[in-house]
Amino acid sequence: MAPGDGDAEDPAQEPSRAGGGPRPEVLGAVAEALRPGHTGAEEVRIVAVERLSGGASRLTWSVLADPGGEVILQQERAGSAGANLPMGVQAELLRRAAELGVPVPQVIAQGGVPGEAFVVLTRVEGESVPSRIRAEPGLAAGLEGLAFQVGRACARVHAMDPTGIEEHLAAPDPIESMRTLLDHLGEPHPVFEAAIVELGRSRPPARRPAVVHGDLRMGNLLVSGEGMTAVLDWELAHMSSPVEDLGWFCARAWRFGSPLHAGGVGTLEELLEGYAAGGGTPPDSHELRWWEAYACLRWGLICVLQASVHLNGLHRSAELAAIGRRAAECEEDLLEILWGPSDQQPPPEPDDLRLPPHDAPGGGELLTAVREGLEAMRARSSGAERFELRVAVNALEVVRRELAFGDLLQRRHAARLSDLGVADDAELSTRIRQGSTDPGDRAVRRALRAMVRDKLAVSNPGYWDGDGPR
Repeated sequence: MAPGDGDAEDPAQEPSRAGGGPRPEVLGAVAEALRPGHTGAEEVRIVAVERLSGGASRLTWSVLADPGGEVILQQERAGSAGANLPMGVQAELLRRAAELGVPVPQVIAQGGVPGEAFVVLTRVEGESVPSRIRAEPGLAAGLEGLAFQVGRACARVHAMDPTGIEEHLAAPDPIESMRTLLDHLGEPHPVFEAAIVELGRSRPPARRPAVVHGDLRMGNLLVSGEGMTAVLDWELAHMSSPVEDLGWFCARAWRFGSPLHAGGVGTLEELLEGYAAGGGTPPDSHELRWWEAYACLRWGLICVLQASVHLNGLHRSAELAAIGRRAAECEEDLLEILWGPSDQQPPPEPDDLRLPPHDAPGGGELLTAVREGLEAMRARSSGAERFELRVAVNALEVVRRELAFGDLLQRRHAARLSDLGVADDAELSTRIRQGSTDPGDRAVRRALRAMVRDKLAVSNPGYWDGDGPR
């Protein structure tokens, strides 16, 4: 029976589809693609389908075929057309990257209609989760020289010829794109407004645009004991300064708690040596820091955007809701790069008080008890459930700290705004955008940095102390 016929009487002939699976006609197309060029067999049977991951733009499955073995199927989510690069363009980028020596999965087949297009890829050995890469003894050797390998691959990506797909890779000016995104979000964010002004003032000389990956970071790389085995997830590729990829890889968000500057896996020197070895022209320190600041701005706005997806009811998710509070981390990183170290300190967290007429324990202690119970559950869990429990535990701690502070931080913020002569964040944002309030002013800088530290006191206290052991 050809896979996807949907009328098999023997259950053993039906592929298992753990976690939901692609439509039968897609599986049929996968089997057909594997038959002539990949296996040479007259008939290919789909044995099993396992959901690997999800995202805003696509679904990913591991497909086991007989013959043919395991392949990877990626399919756009219905209604996602236009959000990212079309699947066909991503497949073409993979082919061109492979020709330049960039380690990527091989494209076996592609098909489908816009919004539900799919691509079939070879399965590449390797681990993508940063914490596992650093913790797994068998991968220790793969970390040696990894930053150099990333830099070299990055330079080869930037040498790619965009002929024939230029229209899909066109991108607006980076600063204007961030301003447009901020307007789209419809929320006042004075720190991001200030950053856009400061980045405009310190912009490095333009480079010749190149094809950039757009999301080059740990998490989108596969690593084995022999080093980097694949660069994944090309849906955000576009034309830009080649230094954009280097700055994005170095942003603190993608170091995942490691003190090593280059992706949490190496030094800047190793990254740039690899970039030069791959044929790229390394940036100077100012240019790289500018693009690293831009990465912090971009990721901060993406955090706000992802939270809005939850708040608007498009996709209710505790993960998306919680990620909105991570915007303050990006603000801290951004201002650290632009303005140097901060001396602002938030007030200490007040003790958990039980207010009459309520009985003991207080609300904070109740949240702590619930958190401890969830942590015990998490220790017994694995996979997606373990991750979801981690999100829940972290969210409970944010709520507990916010309740503990009461209106103290709100009163502090109102006093700062009053000292600047504005009524709220919206007015301050507007004045920064219009130029009537200069983010270079000492009082403005102190107010913005104090605001960020107060937000972090609730969302992630101690974040300002940096990564690594504390």
